[in-house]
Amino acid sequence: LLSATPCSRPLFHESASTQRTCALGGTLIIAVQVRMQTTSSKGSLLSNFSSYGGISSLFRGMGPPLSSAAVINAVIFATYGQSARLYDDALSAGYFGTSNVAKDPIVKAVCCGGLTGFMQSVIVGPMEHIKCRLQIQHGKGTPDNVYRSPSDAVRSILRTHGVRGLLRGWWITCVREVPGFGVYFGCYDYCKTKITDHLSKQSANNQSSFSLSPSTHGLLAATVSGGIAGIATWALTYPADIIKTRIQTTSLDAQPRDLQMIRVGWQMVAENGWRSLFRGLSVTLVRALPVNAVVFPVYEICLMQIAQREY
Repeated sequence: LLSATPCSRPLFHESASTQRTCALGGTLIIAVQVRMQTTSSKGSLLSNFSSYGGISSLFRGMGPPLSSAAVINAVIFATYGQSARLYDDALSAGYFGTSNVAKDPIVKAVCCGGLTGFMQSVIVGPMEHIKCRLQIQHGKGTPDNVYRSPSDAVRSILRTHGVRGLLRGWWITCVREVPGFGVYFGCYDYCKTKITDHLSKQSANNQSSFSLSPSTHGLLAATVSGGIAGIATWALTYPADIIKTRIQTTSLDAQPRDLQMIRVGWQMVAENGWRSLFRGLSVTLVRALPVNAVVFPVYEICLMQIAQREY
């Protein structure tokens, strides 16, 4: 499991390699997702596609996320690994008392995942704010086409609305990331354990000459578990994500009361029903399955390679 990783430095390097493998895959889908979240019907998105600036507009605002993707994923896995070791130390020192709940590896994964989500939100909160504002801009010459690039957007927002403006939507990002990563790592650990045990039993009972090696069991389990964890996480946190997008794409001059997450959520429901909180979920799940099915096996392959070379 992930908590068994030996040190933070390998965690950082192999995590960076992991994210480089899959960062490009979801670029177009993310842009479509944001536009679906900020429009009221499929027709409005498809019929006005050219008004956003054509195909090239799908890559708008993706420079910072792509360039920093490796660092972000490295921070995620390194934070999880370090927090898992601290959790084990606290458990050994008796800080959790005699409770058997704290000894449950799934509880450990959820707690460490939640802390990881908080660290993730510190980085991606302002980054996603800039990305969302650039992706909902229409073509050149339109009134809302005010930012030429991510750096121009950052400078403009800092100049007119300060750091507070740049951090718009940070709280709702935490609401999405903290429970999201708890479910992400908890679901992954649980599914991987169950699948690995099942494959091992099947292999032991297999009387034919064909049998998978333990390492192959692990990689296959990591692939399936990663895909399941990605889908489960997005299915749970998607309403928070769409509310975050609405908050981050609202006018920078909006009143604070109009940016309250509960108020924005109820307003969406009142205007378009409960289904509006899940608009674009299907597109997101299409991206989540392959991307997360790749992340964990690549992560573990890189981890094994680094461990073999350094230890």
